[in-house]
Amino acid sequence: MSDLPEYVLDRIFDAPREMVWRAWTDPELVKRWYGPGIETIIHGFDLRAGGAWLNEMKWGGNSDFSKMVFQEVADDSKLVWHHSSTDAQWNVIANPMMPDWPQVLLTTVLFEDRQDKTFVRLSQIPIGASDAEIACFTSTMSGMDNGWGKGYTIIDEMLTEMRSQGGQGD
Repeated sequence: MSDLPEYVLDRIFDAPREMVWRAWTDPELVKRWYGPGIETIIHGFDLRAGGAWLNEMKWGGNSDFSKMVFQEVADDSKLVWHHSSTDAQWNVIANPMMPDWPQVLLTTVLFEDRQDKTFVRLSQIPIGASDAEIACFTSTMSGMDNGWGKGYTIIDEMLTEMRSQGGQGD
């Protein structure tokens, strides 16, 4: 397949870009919204090109591990990472819940000023994926808004808190 599917989610947050950036890049804030409805544990968050975000999402007696390796970090404007499922030792593996899920997603998040608000564009594209992985990604794209949307609702709440605390929010 030459035309890769691309998941895109656009959102305008009612907060300045620096504040929205912080919600995406401060691990204490990220763990509050990433993986809404379950416990998110951030085992590492090295925010630089080549650095890794090591993430565990826990529910019941289960854990889902993922590693995001930052490809590009442009302060307040752009994050790019390779997103993969891993085992507990952070080795990239097939997603245990969806074996045909792409092993690597190229994730790009752009942040732009819109007067006193912030426009965020999230996109994900499977890279190095088999036809079965591309088909799996394509078939689930319509449901991805639900998970990201719940996380974005939490970001909205956090931004309200941060504004009321003078931009702090911890």
